[in-house]
Amino acid sequence: MTRRRRAEAVAAPASWLTTYADLVTLLLCFFVLLYSFSTLDAQKFRRFVLSFQGQGVLDGGTVPDTEIPVPREEVEDVSTDETGAFWASSGQLMIHVQAFLAAHGIEAQVQVYLEEQGVLLELKDHLLFDSARADLRPEGMGLLNTLSTLLGQFPNDVGIQGHTDNVPIRTVEFPTNWELSTARAARVVRYFTEVRGLDPRRFAATGHGEFRPLESNATAEGRAKNRRVIFLLKGF
Repeated sequence: MTRRRRAEAVAAPASWLTTYADLVTLLLCFFVLLYSFSTLDAQKFRRFVLSFQGQGVLDGGTVPDTEIPVPREEVEDVSTDETGAFWASSGQLMIHVQAFLAAHGIEAQVQVYLEEQGVLLELKDHLLFDSARADLRPEGMGLLNTLSTLLGQFPNDVGIQGHTDNVPIRTVEFPTNWELSTARAARVVRYFTEVRGLDPRRFAATGHGEFRPLESNATAEGRAKNRRVIFLLKGF
C-alpha cells in the first residue's frame, strides 16, 4: 500500500508539467501575435495565420480554412532607397548632368553650377524665347526635348525660374517683368509635363523679374546675362 502511494506521488508531476508546457506555448504565441501587430507586415501576418490552419490543439480538431482579412498599409509615392541615396549627393548628380550634356553636344548651351540646394542649369533666354515673348521657339523645344530625357533619369524635384533684365515691358499680356518671367517659367514647366509627360508633382515655376541680376544692367552684355531661365535640380 505504501509503495503504490509513493509511485503515484512520483508520477503526479509529469501530468501538470504537460499542462504547464502547453500554457507557456500559448503565452509565447500570444506575445508573438502582439509583436506582429505592433510592426505589421502583411505577408508575415498571413503566414502566421496560415500556420494555425490544419491540425488543431485537441485531437481530431482542425482550424477552418477561412479568409483572413489583412490590413492594407498606406503606400507613399516615394523613390526607392537606392535611387534616393544615389541622387541625394549633388556632386554625383552634377557629374551625371555634365556627362549627359557632353554626350548630347549641348554643354555649350547649358551652364551647370553646384549650389547648396542642388545642381543649377542656366539657359540664356534667346535659346528658348524671342524678345518680350513667352512662346517657345522651335529650336527651344528641341533643346527642352533633350533636357526632358535628362530629367526623366532621376526623381529629384525641379524648380524652373524665369529672370529678365531691367528694361521695362508694358504690354497687355505682360504689364511688368514679373509677368514675363513667370509666364516663361510656367511655359517650360507645361512643356515638360504636358508635352513630354514628366510628373507635374516634381515641378514648380517661379518668376523673379529683374530683381536677381547676375551682372549690372548698365551694359548690353550685362542685360543679356541677366535674361535667363534656371533649372534647379534639388538634392534630397
